[in-house]
Amino acid sequence: MNAFAAIGRVTLSFFRETGRLTLFASNSVSGVVRPPVYWWLIAQQMMRIGYYSLPVVGLTAFFTGGVLALQIYNGASRYGAESFVPVVVLVGITRELGPVIAGLMVAGRVAAAIAAEIGTMRVTEQIDALTTLSTNPIKYLVVPRLVAAVISMPILVAIADSIGVFGGYVASTQSLGFNGSVYMNNTMNGLTWDDVSSGLIKAAVFGFLIALMGCYNGFHSRGGAQGVGSATTNAVVTASILILAANYLLTNLLFTK
Repeated sequence: MNAFAAIGRVTLSFFRETGRLTLFASNSVSGVVRPPVYWWLIAQQMMRIGYYSLPVVGLTAFFTGGVLALQIYNGASRYGAESFVPVVVLVGITRELGPVIAGLMVAGRVAAAIAAEIGTMRVTEQIDALTTLSTNPIKYLVVPRLVAAVISMPILVAIADSIGVFGGYVASTQSLGFNGSVYMNNTMNGLTWDDVSSGLIKAAVFGFLIALMGCYNGFHSRGGAQGVGSATTNAVVTASILILAANYLLTNLLFTK
């Protein structure tokens, strides 16, 4: 019976956490449309989430685009289809690798920072102090981060797409012997709005998940410094898993006829 008891505890814990996360997300989303709106906090979080994440996302996108071009060329050359390299790099970056790589990089950087910051405020009773001062902690701490992440991620992914395609261009022209003007011409001819828009939609959803998991784990952290460390780890892991799961669901929704 001990095995069944363990399974029951895990199941009940899963549904308890799911319900608590659902309530937290609904309160956070409803807080977006209720006054007051802390615009200066939103602008501050946009700088932290978007601008300060640009170097790591840009470098990752550049090298990802270059590696993608090299690998696609190695596969396409077996069938004499080297001319498709620019288009496949473009589609791979804009539809999948740009949003996913940027989401995972931002999750590792931002979700951890948000969870650590809010978790420290929780264990030091600063959140309780906000409630005492008649300030809604969801409105003051969570909503600005959610709004900033949803706005910043599409901008960040658009820049990452451009850098990733440029990385493919550099690898193709410098290592594979492609003509630069021909490569760019094939890239522009293969560019469609559907490819770009699908990646930006994914980016907005990923931004919401990153901020939500960072805020949720930090908001419910317990147990001093050890609890804050656990909340930080859980925020990164859960955000990364949800990004990959949401990527599959969105791809299935956007591209399955």
